[in-house]
Amino acid sequence: MVDPVLTPAPAPASAPSPARSSLRQIVLPWFLFALALALAGFLGWRLLQPADAGDPLATSLVAFERQNSLTVFSAELAPVVSSDDSRLFGLVKAKQVAVIPARIDYTVDLAAVDRNRMRWDAATKTLTVRLPPLRLSRPNLDEARAQYLREGMWIGREAQDKLTRENTLMAERLAGQQAANPVLMGLARTAAKDAVRQNLAIPMQVAGFGGVTVTVTIDGESTS
Repeated sequence: MVDPVLTPAPAPASAPSPARSSLRQIVLPWFLFALALALAGFLGWRLLQPADAGDPLATSLVAFERQNSLTVFSAELAPVVSSDDSRLFGLVKAKQVAVIPARIDYTVDLAAVDRNRMRWDAATKTLTVRLPPLRLSRPNLDEARAQYLREGMWIGREAQDKLTRENTLMAERLAGQQAANPVLMGLARTAAKDAVRQNLAIPMQVAGFGGVTVTVTIDGESTS
Protein backbone atom coordinates (compact mmCIF):
# COMPACT_ATOMS: atom_id res chain seq x y z
CA MET A 1 0.00 0.00 0.00
CA VAL A 2 1.45 3.31 -1.15
CA ASP A 3 1.03 6.26 1.08
CA PRO A 4 -0.50 9.23 -0.77
CA VAL A 5 1.79 12.23 -1.39
CA LEU A 6 0.29 15.38 -0.04
CA THR A 7 1.21 18.49 -2.08
CA PRO A 8 0.79 21.70 -0.13
CA ALA A 9 -1.70 24.02 -1.69
CA PRO A 10 -0.22 27.30 -3.03
CA ALA A 11 -0.60 30.21 -0.60
CA PRO A 12 -3.16 32.70 -1.74
CA ALA A 13 -1.73 35.97 -3.18
CA SER A 14 -1.52 38.55 -0.48
CA ALA A 15 -3.88 41.47 -1.03
CA PRO A 16 -2.37 44.98 -1.01
CA SER A 17 -2.23 46.54 2.38
CA PRO A 18 -5.10 48.95 2.95
CA ALA A 19 -2.71 51.49 4.43
CA ARG A 20 -0.36 51.35 1.41
CA SER A 21 -3.25 51.73 -1.06
CA SER A 22 -4.61 54.70 0.85
CA LEU A 23 -1.19 56.38 0.89
CA ARG A 24 -0.85 55.91 -2.88
CA GLN A 25 -4.25 57.51 -3.47
CA ILE A 26 -3.22 60.54 -1.43
CA VAL A 27 0.32 61.05 -2.81
CA LEU A 28 -0.35 60.48 -6.52
CA PRO A 29 -2.73 63.43 -7.08
CA TRP A 30 -0.38 65.81 -5.27
CA PHE A 31 2.58 64.56 -7.30
CA LEU A 32 0.68 65.16 -10.55
CA PHE A 33 -0.40 68.62 -9.33
CA ALA A 34 3.19 69.59 -8.47
CA LEU A 35 4.38 68.34 -11.86
CA ALA A 36 1.72 70.39 -13.67
CA LEU A 37 2.56 73.47 -11.60
CA ALA A 38 6.26 73.19 -12.39
CA LEU A 39 5.48 72.78 -16.10
CA ALA A 40 3.20 75.84 -16.07
CA GLY A 41 5.88 77.90 -14.31
CA PHE A 42 8.50 76.91 -16.86
CA LEU A 43 6.25 77.76 -19.80
CA GLY A 44 5.36 81.11 -18.21
CA TRP A 45 9.01 81.95 -17.71
CA ARG A 46 9.73 81.12 -21.33
CA LEU A 47 6.91 83.35 -22.53
CA LEU A 48 7.79 86.35 -20.36
CA GLN A 49 11.54 86.40 -20.73
CA PRO A 50 13.10 88.64 -23.45
CA ALA A 51 13.38 87.21 -26.94
CA ASP A 52 17.14 87.05 -26.48
CA ALA A 53 18.19 87.20 -22.83
CA GLY A 54 21.82 87.54 -23.89
CA ASP A 55 21.18 90.57 -26.10
CA PRO A 56 21.66 93.88 -24.21
CA LEU A 57 19.65 95.80 -26.82
CA ALA A 58 16.72 93.41 -26.43
CA THR A 59 16.86 93.86 -22.66
CA SER A 60 16.84 97.65 -23.07
CA LEU A 61 13.92 97.62 -25.48
CA VAL A 62 11.90 95.47 -23.08
CA ALA A 63 12.51 98.08 -20.37
CA PHE A 64 11.24 100.82 -22.71
CA GLU A 65 8.14 98.86 -23.73
CA ARG A 66 6.73 99.23 -20.22
CA GLN A 67 6.17 102.97 -20.73
CA ASN A 68 5.67 104.51 -24.16
CA SER A 69 5.97 108.10 -22.95
CA LEU A 70 8.13 109.25 -20.05
CA THR A 71 7.58 112.62 -18.33
CA VAL A 72 11.04 113.81 -17.33
CA PHE A 73 10.52 117.44 -16.27
CA SER A 74 7.78 119.95 -15.44
CA ALA A 75 7.93 123.73 -15.45
CA GLU A 76 5.70 126.05 -13.42
CA LEU A 77 5.32 129.39 -15.20
CA ALA A 78 3.39 132.60 -14.55
CA PRO A 79 3.01 134.53 -17.81
CA VAL A 80 1.86 138.14 -17.53
CA VAL A 81 -0.39 139.26 -20.37
CA SER A 82 -2.68 142.17 -21.12
CA SER A 83 -5.48 142.91 -23.59
CA ASP A 84 -7.52 146.00 -24.53
CA ASP A 85 -11.12 146.60 -25.51
CA SER A 86 -12.64 149.64 -27.17
CA ARG A 87 -16.36 150.31 -27.74
CA LEU A 88 -18.70 153.11 -28.83
CA PHE A 89 -16.22 154.47 -31.35
CA GLY A 90 -13.44 154.55 -28.78
CA LEU A 91 -15.37 156.38 -26.11
CA VAL A 92 -15.42 153.39 -23.74
CA LYS A 93 -12.03 151.77 -23.27
CA ALA A 94 -10.97 148.94 -20.98
CA LYS A 95 -7.77 147.09 -20.25
CA GLN A 96 -7.12 143.88 -18.36
CA VAL A 97 -3.75 142.61 -17.10
CA ALA A 98 -3.63 138.95 -16.07
CA VAL A 99 -1.13 136.69 -14.31
CA ILE A 100 -2.16 133.09 -15.03
CA PRO A 101 -0.10 130.21 -13.57
CA ALA A 102 0.70 127.50 -16.12
CA ARG A 103 2.30 124.08 -16.02
CA ILE A 104 4.12 122.43 -18.93
CA ASP A 105 5.43 118.85 -19.01
CA TYR A 106 8.49 117.72 -20.96
CA THR A 107 8.23 114.13 -22.21
CA VAL A 108 10.31 111.59 -24.14
CA ASP A 109 8.67 109.37 -26.75
CA LEU A 110 10.22 106.01 -25.80
CA ALA A 111 8.11 104.24 -28.43
CA ALA A 112 10.29 105.91 -31.08
CA VAL A 113 13.49 104.37 -29.65
CA ASP A 114 14.46 101.23 -31.58
CA ARG A 115 17.66 99.30 -32.26
CA ASN A 116 18.81 101.97 -34.71
CA ARG A 117 19.03 104.42 -31.81
CA MET A 118 21.10 102.09 -29.62
CA ARG A 119 24.68 100.87 -29.72
CA TRP A 120 26.39 98.33 -27.44
CA ASP A 121 30.15 98.24 -26.87
CA ALA A 122 30.92 94.89 -25.30
CA ALA A 123 34.57 95.76 -24.63
CA THR A 124 33.74 98.72 -22.38
CA LYS A 125 30.24 97.51 -21.40
CA THR A 126 28.81 100.81 -22.60
CA LEU A 127 25.28 101.25 -23.91
CA THR A 128 24.72 104.40 -26.01
CA VAL A 129 21.15 105.58 -26.53
CA ARG A 130 20.03 108.42 -28.81
CA LEU A 131 16.64 109.87 -27.86
CA PRO A 132 14.22 111.80 -30.09
CA PRO A 133 13.66 115.50 -29.32
CA LEU A 134 11.75 116.32 -26.16
CA ARG A 135 8.05 117.03 -26.52
CA LEU A 136 6.35 119.88 -24.68
CA SER A 137 2.77 119.44 -23.55
CA ARG A 138 0.10 122.03 -24.11
CA PRO A 139 0.22 124.58 -21.27
CA ASN A 140 -2.16 123.67 -18.47
CA LEU A 141 -3.49 127.03 -17.26
CA ASP A 142 -4.67 127.26 -13.66
CA GLU A 143 -7.24 130.00 -14.12
CA ALA A 144 -8.60 129.38 -10.61
CA ARG A 145 -5.40 131.00 -9.28
CA ALA A 146 -5.22 133.72 -11.92
CA GLN A 147 -4.94 137.34 -10.84
CA TYR A 148 -6.57 140.15 -12.85
CA LEU A 149 -6.12 143.90 -12.88
CA ARG A 150 -8.73 145.83 -14.84
CA GLU A 151 -8.68 149.46 -15.95
CA GLY A 152 -11.65 151.40 -17.31
CA MET A 153 -14.51 153.51 -16.11
CA TRP A 154 -17.06 150.93 -17.11
CA ILE A 155 -16.49 147.34 -18.21
CA GLY A 156 -19.55 145.44 -19.33
CA ARG A 157 -20.03 141.71 -19.18
CA GLU A 158 -19.38 141.25 -22.88
CA ALA A 159 -16.21 143.30 -22.77
CA GLN A 160 -14.95 141.41 -19.69
CA ASP A 161 -15.52 138.02 -21.35
CA LYS A 162 -13.65 139.22 -24.42
CA LEU A 163 -10.69 140.44 -22.37
CA THR A 164 -10.55 137.16 -20.44
CA ARG A 165 -10.60 135.04 -23.60
CA GLU A 166 -7.81 137.09 -25.14
CA ASN A 167 -5.76 136.91 -21.94
CA THR A 168 -6.17 133.11 -21.85
CA LEU A 169 -5.00 132.66 -25.44
CA MET A 170 -2.07 135.01 -24.95
CA ALA A 171 -1.05 133.32 -21.68
CA GLU A 172 -1.09 129.90 -23.34
CA ARG A 173 1.05 131.13 -26.23
CA LEU A 174 3.49 132.97 -23.95
CA ALA A 175 3.84 130.00 -21.60
CA GLY A 176 4.78 127.81 -24.56
CA GLN A 177 7.43 130.31 -25.62
CA GLN A 178 8.83 130.57 -22.10
CA ALA A 179 8.97 126.79 -21.73
CA ALA A 180 11.07 126.51 -24.89
CA ASN A 181 13.79 128.86 -23.65
CA PRO A 182 17.35 127.40 -23.58
CA VAL A 183 17.64 127.32 -19.79
CA LEU A 184 14.49 125.25 -19.20
CA MET A 185 15.22 123.03 -22.21
CA GLY A 186 18.70 122.35 -20.82
CA LEU A 187 17.26 121.36 -17.45
CA ALA A 188 14.70 119.13 -19.15
CA ARG A 189 17.34 117.40 -21.28
CA THR A 190 19.49 116.73 -18.22
CA ALA A 191 16.49 115.27 -16.40
CA ALA A 192 15.66 113.12 -19.45
CA LYS A 193 19.17 111.67 -19.60
CA ASP A 194 19.19 110.88 -15.88
CA ALA A 195 15.77 109.23 -16.09
CA VAL A 196 16.72 107.04 -19.06
CA ARG A 197 19.99 106.00 -17.40
CA GLN A 198 18.07 104.85 -14.34
CA ASN A 199 15.46 103.07 -16.47
CA LEU A 200 18.16 101.09 -18.28
CA ALA A 201 20.95 100.55 -15.75
CA ILE A 202 18.86 98.53 -13.28
CA PRO A 203 17.28 96.14 -15.86
CA MET A 204 20.71 95.56 -17.42
CA GLN A 205 22.17 94.68 -14.03
CA VAL A 206 19.26 92.37 -13.20
CA ALA A 207 19.67 90.67 -16.59
CA GLY A 208 23.23 89.73 -15.64
CA PHE A 209 25.29 92.32 -17.54
CA GLY A 210 26.81 93.75 -14.35
CA GLY A 211 27.83 97.37 -14.05
CA VAL A 212 26.92 98.97 -17.38
CA THR A 213 27.70 102.55 -18.40
CA VAL A 214 24.69 104.16 -20.12
CA THR A 215 25.41 107.18 -22.33
CA VAL A 216 22.41 109.20 -23.48
CA THR A 217 22.19 111.84 -26.20
CA ILE A 218 19.18 113.73 -27.57
CA ASP A 219 18.47 114.78 -31.14
CA GLY A 220 18.92 118.50 -31.70
CA GLU A 221 20.99 119.28 -28.61
CA SER A 222 24.15 121.29 -28.93
CA THR A 223 27.35 119.23 -29.00
CA SER A 224 29.51 122.12 -27.81
